[in-house]
Amino acid sequence: MAEKGGAYWLLDIIAIAQMHEARVRGEEFQVWKLTVRPDHSATVVCDDGNNNIIYTQHIEYTDFPLDEIKFYFTNNAILLASEY
Repeated sequence: MAEKGGAYWLLDIIAIAQMHEARVRGEEFQVWKLTVRPDHSATVVCDDGNNNIIYTQHIEYTDFPLDEIKFYFTNNAILLASEY
């Protein structure tokens, strides 16, 4: 995903939030979702698996090729939804 979609920056957002955002760090299980709008802006949202949002970041521009992608973060690993 990072190589084919050119989205190492997305993995960086998830990893950096683990270090610098107390609410994110405090959640053992996290659901991360990137949603890309038609104008190429996007939003990255993290929730606790129960739809309680714990982190949001706006992206002014992205050329990410999908409209949406979801990841899970648990046990210090970032997983695609298909890998969980």
